[in-house]
Amino acid sequence: MNANKMLRGCHSVMDLRECARRRLPRPVFDFLDGGAESETTARRNSAAFDYLKLIPRYLVDVSTIRTATKILGHQLEWPMICSPTGASRLFHPQGEMAVARAAAQAGAFYGLAAGSTYSIETVAAASEGPKLFQIYIYKDRSLTEELIDRCKQANYQALCLTIDVPVPGKRERDLRSGFSIPPKWSLRNAMNFARCPLWIVGQLKQGRMSAANFTQRTSNQSFIAQSRFLFEQLDASATWRDVRSFIDRWGGPFAIKGIMSRDDARGAVEVGASAVIVSNHGGRQLDGAAAAIEVLPQIVDAVGDELEVILDGGVRRGVHVLKALALGARACSVGRTYLYGLGAAGEAGVSKALQILRTELECAMRLSGCTDVNAVDRALLSGHV
Repeated sequence: MNANKMLRGCHSVMDLRECARRRLPRPVFDFLDGGAESETTARRNSAAFDYLKLIPRYLVDVSTIRTATKILGHQLEWPMICSPTGASRLFHPQGEMAVARAAAQAGAFYGLAAGSTYSIETVAAASEGPKLFQIYIYKDRSLTEELIDRCKQANYQALCLTIDVPVPGKRERDLRSGFSIPPKWSLRNAMNFARCPLWIVGQLKQGRMSAANFTQRTSNQSFIAQSRFLFEQLDASATWRDVRSFIDRWGGPFAIKGIMSRDDARGAVEVGASAVIVSNHGGRQLDGAAAAIEVLPQIVDAVGDELEVILDGGVRRGVHVLKALALGARACSVGRTYLYGLGAAGEAGVSKALQILRTELECAMRLSGCTDVNAVDRALLSGHV
């Protein structure tokens, strides 16, 4: 089916998910869609929004509404960040470049993952929109410092330190499919790929895939070897003492992602972060953890106006964004949501996903009597007045 025709038939993010499911090899889609262990937390991230009930107000002039806001020192058209997601080229040959361009066009912030398949510099050249880069605390601290310095040279607007991966989570879909490091191939696995010849051709045309930010750090230039290197560099001994030096080295807007407790939120304040991103890594790390939206109010209460709070996890609808704003988030961050669009139709699919979210947010604002995203508060929610 023609991509434009297919996208015209997509009216929700979950429609895009179905298109991605059909177009991607099963192991690749499961890598995108799956969570840790029983995937309880991954499902709960979205389901928890259903328990928040809106109390709309009417006879309010909503002929004009304002969605613009300022996040991480940058003015955005609406409160949306495309979260860092690794290895995006698996879902479309243009990978991170397609997402960065679509985010810029949509007036959203783009987050580039450390494990991206296009480099810091390549993505910077592909898009003039606001960008942040994700870092980890590696055993070799000079590796993190090198990435920070490269982001300065490439004029990224912010950094994001992800703290919730001291070790990788147990992702059983990937273990079953063999889509792991190292991969485990089987006849069934090979057949899953053979059913998607267009995906194979696209990847072959693009050439060798790599963890593009680390090609100078490994002698073996295969993506598998580079990914193994990054996993081995994760430092399970890292503490809050390690964070401040990176904030000082960067000297600009700095978010800490993976905050789920009051104590960690206060820790982010104490080390001088600009923002916290309330996140359980999309349910891909600790299964059984609370949904991000469930802990958002206590994080907001813990930090007050001392830094910005961003909600990441489970956002599939514009009304989810509105509910997060009502609980005190300054913006929302999405990962799978735009990756479904990327897997479905590349850059056009990402644009469609963001368009759907923004249109739904604007509709929900008008239908609930909200005229400015910066003025939404807990009075909008039943039981949260």
